[in-house]
Formats: sequence, structure tokens, C-alpha cells
Amino acid sequence: MKGFVSSRLHPLLTLLLLVGLVFAGWCVGLLLTFAVCQFAYEINMLEVQRIMTQPATSPYGWAIIMLVQGATAYLGFVGGGLLLPTLQGASLSSYFFPRRRIPVGWLLGAMVLVLASLPLMTAIMEWNTNLHLPSFLTEWETEARATEARLQELTRFLTRFTTTGRFIIALVVIAAGAAIGEELIFRGVVQRQLTRLSGSPEAAIWLTALLFSAIHFQVLGFFPRFILGLVFGYLYLWSGNILVPMAAHFTQNAFQLVLLYNQQRQWTSTDFDPDSTESMAWYWVVASLVLCASLLWSLRRRMLAYPIAEEPTEMHTLSSGGVAAATAHAASGGRTLNHHGVDATKL
Repeated sequence: MKGFVSSRLHPLLTLLLLVGLVFAGWCVGLLLTFAVCQFAYEINMLEVQRIMTQPATSPYGWAIIMLVQGATAYLGFVGGGLLLPTLQGASLSSYFFPRRRIPVGWLLGAMVLVLASLPLMTAIMEWNTNLHLPSFLTEWETEARATEARLQELTRFLTRFTTTGRFIIALVVIAAGAAIGEELIFRGVVQRQLTRLSGSPEAAIWLTALLFSAIHFQVLGFFPRFILGLVFGYLYLWSGNILVPMAAHFTQNAFQLVLLYNQQRQWTSTDFDPDSTESMAWYWVVASLVLCASLLWSLRRRMLAYPIAEEPTEMHTLSSGGVAAATAHAASGGRTLNHHGVDATKL
């Protein structure tokens, strides 16, 4: 299928187009938010903007902020991520799912991996918290930490689950929306384009993880999120299916929401503190490290050894670098993925 934009567009221009599509999605989402607020709450645009900066001052603050979050995730990230390959004439399945049929065990393994990493992440979080930048960046660090404190206050407000309905909405918006949207954008598009640019899937994974962590603007959580980005990136490279990192990402988000909801409902006794930056006991950290390393090794071995399913018009093969897809006939206009994960080499 011929697209409006060439799939051979330079990777940097493709990423610039992606930014434009995401921004356009955000604008549409904000306009819809203003319209919904006017219709449902009879609140004008200026009042909505005020509530967005001070949500606790309005009885509709939680709903409005969550509506903005949902519009950002689904219209901005998901919409932009899906629209880009469509504009380039690529099918979504071949773009995001070059290895379309995967064992359910891969999804479960990715989810277990994230849960197993939690003790290890507490140690990395504590180290990250106590890490300080060079003296000439002290002013910037102070401002960054202040900004992060404000973001944490907003997070606490959004995760105050006074009803079951709020918890379910948070799962759909905060857990699922972020997992789907961010994986489509970062692993599905950015990692692919950086692979084209650098010629190295490993370099693309590390650069994408760096961008993934930096865009959250959280100094205290930079390194834990960077490591998670690496894990998500390698899971996508090995599996060739965006659903695998999505499953891992969703588990990371949802599990924290479940712990918060459990704590607020006091169903079970727990000492979980969402704002804590203290590491768990060393033996839990070591056990987590060993278990995560074992799971990663097992997943990589199984994913790279799994036979690729053949499609009627496209034959998939596996190379040493991950998933590779070779078209049955170059003249058919199909796309290929080489051992670096580069797309669209023949049109």
C-alpha cells in the first residue's frame, strides 16, 4: 500500500514527523477535554486551565486531570504511534508485529520478570536518590527535584482511589494507556528509527531507553526507568512483537496501582510506601538480581530459538541479531527487516 509519506524518509525526519503527530493528538485531546467539561460540568476553557494547575481546588479536579491524561495517552501517544506507519503505507501488523504469532508464555514471562525486578529496583532507586550532580549543575538539580516533587503531588492526587470506579479508570488510563502508548512510540517507532540511523539495534535500544527515561522528567527515578527501558527494548528485539514489552510495562504500572488500592482499602496488612526510596533487604535484592538474570537468559534463548510463522505474502526468518523478515518477492513492494531490525529496505 502506497502511503502519503515515503517509508524511506530519513530517520530524523521520521522522528520529527512523529513528534508533530503526537503534538497534534494532544491538541485534539485538549479540545475534546474542553468540550466535555463545557457539556458535562458547564466549565469554560479558562476555568479548566485553572483546575488543571490546581485540581484539588475543584470537585471535578480528579475527573478533569484523568481526562487530560487519557487524551494525552490515547490520542497523543497511541494515535501518533499508529498514524505514522499508516501514513507511510505500512500495515500495523508488519510494522509492530513482524513476528505475529507468539507463545502466551512470553507475555507471562515478561510480566513475571517485571515483578521479580521490584526488590532490585528499590536498591537502584535508593542509589539514584542519593546521587548528586556536579556542583556547577546544583541549581538545575534543585529546580529539577522541586519539579519532581510537584509531579509526585499530582500523582498522589490521581491515585487517591475513593471508589472502585476511580481505580478501574486509573488502570485504563495510567496503567494501560501509558503502557500501550509509550511502547508504540518508544519501542515501536523510536527504537526502529534509531536502528535505521545507527545501524545497530543495541545502540538504538540504549538511546531509546535514555530518551524514555528523560522524557518523564524525574531525576530520582531516572536510572530505574532507564533500566526498565533497556529491558523493554531487548524484549522487543528478541520477540519481534510489541505486545511483549507492552505486557511488561502494563504489569509495572498496574502492580503499583494495585498495591496503592490495597493499602487504601486496608484489605491486607502492608507496609508499602509509594514515596519511599529505601532499598529492600540485601538478600531480597540479590535474589531479585539472580532471578531477573535467569529469566532474561531464558526468555532470550526461547525467543531466538522459536520458529517464525510464515505468512502468505511474507516469509519470516531469524538472524543472530533478533527477528528478520524477508519478503517473498521484492517486486511486490513489501518491506524487509534485516539482522539490525531495519525496515523498508526494498520498495
